[in-house]
Amino acid sequence: MPAQDNKAVIRRLIDEVYNEGNLDVVDELVAPEVFNHPAVPEHQHGIASFKHVIEWIHDIGPTHYAIDDIMAEGDKVAVRMTVSGTQTGPIRDIPPTGKSFSVDYVHWFRLADAKVAELWAVRDDLTRLQQLGLIAMPGES
Repeated sequence: MPAQDNKAVIRRLIDEVYNEGNLDVVDELVAPEVFNHPAVPEHQHGIASFKHVIEWIHDIGPTHYAIDDIMAEGDKVAVRMTVSGTQTGPIRDIPPTGKSFSVDYVHWFRLADAKVAELWAVRDDLTRLQQLGLIAMPGES
């Protein structure tokens, strides 16, 4: 697929799935055997696991992924995003803080047959946890 078409798939994935939580379009945009590298091992492989991760993200609280840059070459698309939200639900065994966060993410996607086949992520989880008050900032007690 041309780079512009691959970028369009990823824009839809971010807008409709990540931001809106619309799982109905996942089957259209994501390959059945997708491999989600940053997910915990039991949720790395397959479309059901991909949907589980999206539901988990939305259960934590309202989150918005804003695309800052998007580039495509061949079968890969790279996206730099600002991810912001508020923790209104638990993160695993951590109760809701009610606090907000805004951090940088970089995701890479490999597409096959116009669907996401693999994805990788570089996330600033430390800053997110600091902003949520779950880890002290340097110099704080």
